Amino acid sequence: MQFKAKKSLGQNFLIDKNIAKKIVQYGKISPDDTVLEIGPGTGSLTSEIIKQKPKNIILIEKDNRLSEELIIKYGNSIKILNNDILQIEENNFSKEQILVFGNLPYNISTKILTKWICNIKNKFWFKKLLLMFQKEVAERIVAKSKTKDYGRLSIISQWKMNVKKIMDINPFSFYPKPKVQSTLLEFTPKSNFFDISDVKNLEILTKTLFNKRRKMIKNSIFNIVNKDDFANIKLNIDLNCRPQDLKPEQYYILTKEIEKLIK
Repeated sequence: MQFKAKKSLGQNFLIDKNIAKKIVQYGKISPDDTVLEIGPGTGSLTSEIIKQKPKNIILIEKDNRLSEELIIKYGNSIKILNNDILQIEENNFSKEQILVFGNLPYNISTKILTKWICNIKNKFWFKKLLLMFQKEVAERIVAKSKTKDYGRLSIISQWKMNVKKIMDINPFSFYPKPKVQSTLLEFTPKSNFFDISDVKNLEILTKTLFNKRRKMIKNSIFNIVNKDDFANIKLNIDLNCRPQDLKPEQYYILTKEIEKLIK
């Protein structure tokens, strides 16, 4: 299939068959798996997934042209949803946990990821995510505290999932060739994660602090909570440190404590 990519959809089609094969190998697909692929494009990854003979294959492709061609090419081997991934309720894909692959459009990749994270309650709808991001975004997702890339995206991404970098992918592996490298990340569910009542509170806390990332925490935290109330919180946190000095776990604990004060 030869298609002109739509810039409005952030399309960069994976064309490197060796890379496609490697990505699918990392997924370790079994015959009992239901596999979901986001943005299959021209089907390079899809072809490798089909070779592994999973129980079900679901493709989500927003582009009408591509959806029609994928149906012609793969027929009954796939189920295709011609829709916008941001408009789909992910918990309805399957009653069982599924394996997810995605060459995510750069322009909405973080929206997709944060939507999925925020919508997770107690039960994970997936057993593993293998997602491709622009390299600099991936570096922010996996970043550790006290590094330049560490920030809001790192903290929210690592809240409910273990995140692991798999590999960088050269621009020549895509058509049209992007101006930046891509990175494949693996996300797996955490057996336990901090129970925050409303994710908006974590977003407010991280946004407030990282908007002044060079300032000490004490200069920002009292925009959220009363100083006298905060004094009653028994936390081992140095208010003279900077936002990037706090580990993700400290943000989750701090959010939980703040929630008690603002109820």
